[in-house]
Amino acid sequence: MDLTHYHRADFQQFVQDHLTEDPALLLFRYLGKTDFDLKAAVQQISARQKAAKKLPSWASNPQVIFPTSISLEQSSSEQTAEFKARDRKGKLMIDLTGGFGVDSYFLSTGFEKAIYCEQQVELAEIAEHNLEVLAPKKFEIVKGDGLAFLAQTEKHFDMIYADPARRGKGNQKLYKLQDCEPDVVSSWEMMKSKADSILLKLSPMLDISQALTELPDIQKVQVVSVKNEVKELLLHWSLKGVESPLSIEAIDLGTKETSFSFEPSEEESINSIIGEVDNYLIEPFSGILKAGAFKTFGARFNLIKLDPNSHLYTSSEVPMEIPARVFKVIQEVQPKKAEIKKLFPAGKVNVITRNYATGSEALKKKLSLKDGGDDFLIGTKTQTGFKIYWCRLAK
Repeated sequence: MDLTHYHRADFQQFVQDHLTEDPALLLFRYLGKTDFDLKAAVQQISARQKAAKKLPSWASNPQVIFPTSISLEQSSSEQTAEFKARDRKGKLMIDLTGGFGVDSYFLSTGFEKAIYCEQQVELAEIAEHNLEVLAPKKFEIVKGDGLAFLAQTEKHFDMIYADPARRGKGNQKLYKLQDCEPDVVSSWEMMKSKADSILLKLSPMLDISQALTELPDIQKVQVVSVKNEVKELLLHWSLKGVESPLSIEAIDLGTKETSFSFEPSEEESINSIIGEVDNYLIEPFSGILKAGAFKTFGARFNLIKLDPNSHLYTSSEVPMEIPARVFKVIQEVQPKKAEIKKLFPAGKVNVITRNYATGSEALKKKLSLKDGGDDFLIGTKTQTGFKIYWCRLAK
């Protein structure tokens, strides 16, 4: 890939001068009026606009080159990449699936040297430029299969990192780790022989129990969320922790970072207390639910569970410092249009369903409602049947 035009002063100046403008209008306005590749310049402007929140330090660096939108969409955010880099240090690391290079760069900050691998040559050349700009002389670039390089190299690594592709041929979604590319399951023993630690980043859609069946010696799983939206799963293996019991941690990188850790053996040993709705309804953060801490969460905070499969909890008091949304229950309501119309004349109320007879969209349609306002209707199942509760956020 020829990156020469990206380095031209007039190209870079155009990008910086028009960062806040509409890319489509720029193409129309300046078509045939520039000596540089206008389409490429506008693509850089569009990419920087999209990356402003996701990768603020990269978007503000005029020397960084951005790839096509799909590679940018699939990359980690600066926030999650920095989280993965915490307490990671050593002499040498390797990223087997480098992509745009976001994780490669941030993970490398604690290492003396790093190797970046990527099969897409054009993407690798963009990353090669950016990594040299951001971390001069630190990276070796491998334009090819990361696992193949790992298998033949005599180097030993403090850390191996990989982010297996979430989709296979035909763009179908994959839920098993072994169906992702590269196949780290088949190469697992080889990978362990080459490193002191391994970190895998996986799709939030992947089934955790299935992944642990495929890689039974994983020692830690982290479910990483940002503002209550699960972004990625992290699987950890370390030579130092071979005797450690498996732990699962749900972390939310919101305005206030929260963490909830447990061991699967703890979850299996707990018998939940089941009961009817009290003054408050509690919905655990999404990462905790993804982690599977259904019984542990209730036991840890002395909560009553509404039903074994509802994963909503209740309490007579507002629990302090709890990683959850807490709703004050106003009253139980019947799913009848006439009653709902009296309570919400404007037809606006936020509808949530958890283990209810229908989904939230179907319930909104049935009751002629649209999401909005400060009120909530929460449909769920208790031991006495399907119920709907009118609530407001308590915290």
